[in-house]
Amino acid sequence: MKLNISFKGHFSYLGLKDNIEMLKELLLDCSYNVEVSNNFKENSVNLIYEGHHPNNYNEVLSELKKLDKEFILLTNAPRPNKNVEEFLLKIGLDKIFTSKVYTSGEAALNYLISNYKYKYFYHIGPPRDFSIFKDFERQKIKNIKKADYLLCTGLFDEYNKDLNYYKNILKDEIDKIMICTNPDLIVDRGQTREFCAGSVAKVFGEVGGNVEYFGKPYPKVYNLATKIENRRVLCVGDNLNTDIKGANLQKFSSLLISNGIHRNEIKKDNLKDLFKKYNVKVDFIQKNFKW
Repeated sequence: MKLNISFKGHFSYLGLKDNIEMLKELLLDCSYNVEVSNNFKENSVNLIYEGHHPNNYNEVLSELKKLDKEFILLTNAPRPNKNVEEFLLKIGLDKIFTSKVYTSGEAALNYLISNYKYKYFYHIGPPRDFSIFKDFERQKIKNIKKADYLLCTGLFDEYNKDLNYYKNILKDEIDKIMICTNPDLIVDRGQTREFCAGSVAKVFGEVGGNVEYFGKPYPKVYNLATKIENRRVLCVGDNLNTDIKGANLQKFSSLLISNGIHRNEIKKDNLKDLFKKYNVKVDFIQKNFKW
């Protein structure tokens, strides 16, 4: 099966079938070939979905499976794999695909168990992220001053719009390391834009703190999720800071979904200027991900 690709300038616009609108950032290590006039071939794909309906999601993964291609779903979700697997199954993802999930939370959890299991931590994030430290919950303390390290999975529900709050509580804690389980700065949930853990970590870094990031665009999560050595990878996503930047750092090819988190910037800015602003290189562009 060939993908329909046409080139406009130094970008190409690719379509797969129907409009995809799913809910999380996902990396697909698919090993499929794209045949185009310049013999461009890739054997891995990083896909982004936003929305709530799984039918098209299942269709794309099914088509890839028909091609007998391996894939990994990589998401900057600050929770263990099993939690995201259960959630995706509940909203309609076929069970045969849920085992392919690998989360930034899982990567951080493995790191914490190996290096910080018996040290005390202060958790920055909502109660729903509790599952990431369930195995060592006795080390969670309420007094930030007594913590050995900081675990940031998001923002407190009562302070989910006020980054100055985090600047005030973190400015005197720069002697501690922060573990950030989701490097995303923002996320769109429907028509609502929210801050993510990455924004808190950015504030901590700006006041002089040291942050260990797990998730896109940082290399550790790619190496933990799948074997990428000697593989050609096409990363597809809507986030220039994570999906596309991650592709650039790993020297992968990239495809930007333009109708995503940067859609308003793309409408008003010249693309070349926008990419320069974020210091990224984009190889391909399409409005929505579709088969």
